[in-house]
Amino acid sequence: SIVGTFIVMYLLGFSLNNLSMMALILAIGFVVDDAIVMLENIVRHMEMGKKPLQAAFDGSREISFTLVSMTLSLAAVFIPVLLMGGVIGRLFKEFAVSICVAILISGFVSLTLTPMLCSRFLKPESGKRHGRLYNVTERFFDGMFRAYEWSLERVLRHRLAFLMVNAAIFLITAYLFMIIPKGFLPNEDQGTIFTITEAPQGTSFEKMVEYQTQVSDIFRENPYVRAFYSAIGGGGGGTTGTNQGRMFMNLIPRDERPSSFDIIDELRPRLAEIPGVTAFMQDQPEIRIGGQFSKSLYQFTVQSPDTEELYKYVPVLEAKMNEMPELKDVTSNLEIENPQINVEIMRDKASTHGVTAAEIESTLYNAYGDRWVSTIYTPTNQYQVIMELKPEYQQDVNALSRLYVKSSDGTLIPLETVARFTENVGPKTINHYGQFPAVTISFNLASGVSLGEAVDKIDELVAETLPGNMSTNYQGVAQEFQRSLSGLGLLLVFSVLVIYIILGILYESFIHPITILSGLPSAGFGALIVLMIFGVE
Repeated sequence: SIVGTFIVMYLLGFSLNNLSMMALILAIGFVVDDAIVMLENIVRHMEMGKKPLQAAFDGSREISFTLVSMTLSLAAVFIPVLLMGGVIGRLFKEFAVSICVAILISGFVSLTLTPMLCSRFLKPESGKRHGRLYNVTERFFDGMFRAYEWSLERVLRHRLAFLMVNAAIFLITAYLFMIIPKGFLPNEDQGTIFTITEAPQGTSFEKMVEYQTQVSDIFRENPYVRAFYSAIGGGGGGTTGTNQGRMFMNLIPRDERPSSFDIIDELRPRLAEIPGVTAFMQDQPEIRIGGQFSKSLYQFTVQSPDTEELYKYVPVLEAKMNEMPELKDVTSNLEIENPQINVEIMRDKASTHGVTAAEIESTLYNAYGDRWVSTIYTPTNQYQVIMELKPEYQQDVNALSRLYVKSSDGTLIPLETVARFTENVGPKTINHYGQFPAVTISFNLASGVSLGEAVDKIDELVAETLPGNMSTNYQGVAQEFQRSLSGLGLLLVFSVLVIYIILGILYESFIHPITILSGLPSAGFGALIVLMIFGVE
């Protein structure tokens, strides 16, 4: 069965990866189960005194229909997985195909090869003496058989009560399914911690270096940190300006330290003692699905064509989310209080002195930009020459009055003669999602809180806080979680329906499939109880 599955996987172009290997491991149980059922029934006929060949004929003929039903119903369970969309559908496509093929081949082998091998290799057990271990286990199995027989008699005597118990289990299972914590991908210790540091808007590069150094000192003192990388400013990694920095830590081997989540909890209070800077730490997931590279793991985006209304309500929502005990590290990419200087050109005076707007822009770029004016060549390297003001003048607002602009006749005109300067605050960047202005709020989950619980609480808060003309949506992992959760109930119903149809066709009855499927609620009840006992989503 496994070899046949490998052949089909090769023909379909599948690789041997974690998901296909997991399918094969699960399929081994199904493969063995089919063969055990066939073998046990043939042995039962041999214990009745039949020859091995005749027992193989009678035993296989007796349960062949049952094996066909088992095989098709097991394979049918995984058919809906093939129809799933999104990332989950793409991830589990190979899993579903591999396990379906293994089940179908194992059913064919159990109906053909297993009876033939039984007819050739099984020997009658009459007169054979068994050891002590066999006798002990046989008495145990006989005891189990008698216990089952006793319980079955009691159930058949109290049919109505048992049906009521079964109905109660069904209702409890449905209730547990609704209240059990739901997640998307389990958090795993990757041995790394990614950190974004953020200072108040308008913080200079030099001041940010001081903050970043203090954070680095705390990381360097931690015995579980093997090495780390530190950078300031834009250039990716979720940072957009000089008031933000990023750090990437590699931890020592897992058997020599606690989990990365415990290390983050240990570092968080120490980093909170540094005044003027906030650190957002996260253990990056093994599979990152879409979304933005933000200061926290999960993202929630608010959109509105009216930027004034957007900037009014998002800070209110962010403040309320900060108060939620289910969330931590709540932050956003809304930066609208960045100190800035507006240079307003006085057109009449500029025209009188022969100064153009382009010349004023060029002068400001020469002073505060990164004008590349020359290249110095050496035998082994080359260096760009960048023109700019000295650092002490770059931080001085009064230095603007000391800049001069060249007029059309070559005369140097003071910049303050043709322009006025006003200080205020404004947005550092205006973020968009699609075609509309947007603000993304990012957050992490508190310890012991599932993504499903957090999403439900956020949705309630959004309904209370934001006006109806604003649109919202989750991004990345949270968005995929919502998509998968929206179709989860339908997927379960569809799976049961497919099995019912197949069993109805095989048994030519509407009642027998319901009898067989009546064991599902108790199985689901047991599975959900175990998940809750071990605290697993």
